[in-house]
Amino acid sequence: MKPFMQTQLERYATRLAELDFLLSKEDILKDMQQFMALSREHADVAVIASRWLRYQSAQAQLQEAQEMVSDSTKSSPATPATPADAEMLALAQAEVDALQAETQQLDAELQRLLLPKDPEDLRNAYLEIRAGTGGDESALFAGDLLRMYTRYAEKVGWKCEIMSESESELGGFKEVVLRIEGDKVYGALRFESGGHRVQRIPTTESQGRIHTSACTVAVMPEPDPHQSIEINPQDLRIDTYRASGAGGQHINKTDSAVRVTHLPTGIVAECQDDRSQHRNKAKAMQVLLARIQEKDRLERSLKEAATRKGLIGSGDRSDRIRTYNFPQGRLSDHRINLTLYKLSQIMEGDMKEVLTALQHARESELMQDLEIGGLVI
Repeated sequence: MKPFMQTQLERYATRLAELDFLLSKEDILKDMQQFMALSREHADVAVIASRWLRYQSAQAQLQEAQEMVSDSTKSSPATPATPADAEMLALAQAEVDALQAETQQLDAELQRLLLPKDPEDLRNAYLEIRAGTGGDESALFAGDLLRMYTRYAEKVGWKCEIMSESESELGGFKEVVLRIEGDKVYGALRFESGGHRVQRIPTTESQGRIHTSACTVAVMPEPDPHQSIEINPQDLRIDTYRASGAGGQHINKTDSAVRVTHLPTGIVAECQDDRSQHRNKAKAMQVLLARIQEKDRLERSLKEAATRKGLIGSGDRSDRIRTYNFPQGRLSDHRINLTLYKLSQIMEGDMKEVLTALQHARESELMQDLEIGGLVI
């Protein structure tokens, strides 16, 4: 392990002692916000400090075992090794092998734990799916993507709420925005942003030809209400209109649907899913804030990409990140050269292998930066 990493890990051990002291103070519960922040930091720091302690212990045990092996192999000609000595040597060597494997594993784990973390990874997220090239088939694929993400959310215990939707005539969606609430949602889904291409035979195709169409996906962290950007009310245009949809007693009877436009950027958000105009406006504002914040984030990442192009990419919707080939049952993520022949399972929400591979690719990028000194821990 490199010296600069050891220095950083020692700081975590010191910080853990400081947090233990702060959380033991009698008046800590008077400021619940500070208590929660310190508790979260304590949980993160404790994981790294405990792994560092175990690494040090394993290193000490490894050194002792190696010395034992070394001493056992220095047998004198006058006192040849006995079967018992050979057995002890074999046991010591086995311990050396096990401890070397453990220290290597702990070393890699500590490097991963020291990687810079994005605080937004902990946040809930808005997931937006828009039909692109391909007409009705693209809208149908948008519906399939929505099903895939909601099924995955169900598997991991996240909650989903449709914030706005625009259905197509043959089914599917021209556009749909989903709010996903749960543990580290944005961190898990952030690399889903980009262009998703589908190759399959549409239900409307009479000659059995394979068509190619596409959708775009954007994943945006839910803005922190305490830190989100402030919008001047004069920069907003709010329009109300009658909701449209499949029908029902309420449809087209009141102007409950709301469209909010941010005039300086031209960003628009709308919602018509609730019978209350007030609640529709609140939902539209939440989506609008997320889109404005995502625009700012994307602009910053594109500037950074001018000097460093990441493997995962900026999340620009123009990037074609993935292909879903139904005739071959194949999913290909072009950013990390990942190919899986389990498309039917993935479309039913079995996304863990895909998302894990993307996370590991990102971690490998950050580790390479650490190796060349591109990031300061």
